[in-house]
Amino acid sequence: MELNKDIDQFDIQIAKRTYLNNPNSTLIKKLFIFSPFLFLILSVAALRFIRNVELKSLNNLKFQVERSHDARILGHLPYNETPKEKLVLIEPNIEVHIDMRDSLLKMREEAKKDGIYLVFLSGYRSINLQNDIFYSLKSIRNQEAAERARVSAPPGYSEHSTGFAIDIGDATQRETDFETDFENTDAFRWLIKNAAKFHFKLSFNKDNKYVDYEPWHWRYEGSIEALKVFESSNRKL
Repeated sequence: MELNKDIDQFDIQIAKRTYLNNPNSTLIKKLFIFSPFLFLILSVAALRFIRNVELKSLNNLKFQVERSHDARILGHLPYNETPKEKLVLIEPNIEVHIDMRDSLLKMREEAKKDGIYLVFLSGYRSINLQNDIFYSLKSIRNQEAAERARVSAPPGYSEHSTGFAIDIGDATQRETDFETDFENTDAFRWLIKNAAKFHFKLSFNKDNKYVDYEPWHWRYEGSIEALKVFESSNRKL
């Protein structure tokens, strides 16, 4: 009994669990809780950045491709059809752009003075007519489009639709009409020497890598409108 009494006299401390308020521990917990959301946000941002970089690269590549190919189809540049009110008749079934009529007729007269007789074979051609020429002859000749495009432009891609193109022959050697043998005629030699004086230029020479050589096909570049039409063709890329 005495022993128990002595024990009761001791004030035995009760063990208590103490939690330390550690700032670092709290931050780690918060980071752990929000880490999935942070990962998601960072992932979305990274994907957007990569996408923007890829789109920029793609646009640059597209621009370079468009510049290098210059909007060509089967080697031919696009041309708008000139309005009917800008066309004039110079011979039965042959119309040309009014801007080039005087120069064209004057060139023929000057050639005649030198004993050269130029004949006009074809001037303005509508896109519908070019459509018939391109697809009908392609079918008749059993040619693929790329093969036919070497000698005839697809509809919407012919200089003739502008009214500024003219096919010329030698009146004394009609068998050379639309033939490369035209280059051996007096008419062609005269044109090579004199056509530039009247603002005419050979469109498809032997150095053209897209279209076959056409010594009979000439175009007019003697007006602002004509120069604008053929700006892409004359541009040095």
